[in-house]
Amino acid sequence: MPRKRQNFSAEFKFQVALEAAKGQKTVNELASEFGIHPNRVSEWKQALLQDGAQVFASSAMQRGQISGAKEAELYEQIGRLKMELEWLKKKVARNA
Repeated sequence: MPRKRQNFSAEFKFQVALEAAKGQKTVNELASEFGIHPNRVSEWKQALLQDGAQVFASSAMQRGQISGAKEAELYEQIGRLKMELEWLKKKVARNA
């Protein structure tokens, strides 16, 4: 029976890569400590060092996208409320 492929969380990968980047332990020591292959430790470390700036940039961009989506939703709601108000004004003017 084939072995099931392991999936690691982003937090776990970050923790391992950060430990590797610190340089206090060797890649082999970290691999045995966390129970993974040394190549994975090296890959995650390289990814952290190369894309470290992207981690902070993407979170700032996500915040901007979220606020943009929230802003669009609020404008949509304002438009709906204006239409309802106009409809009510017309309804009251007819009945008066």
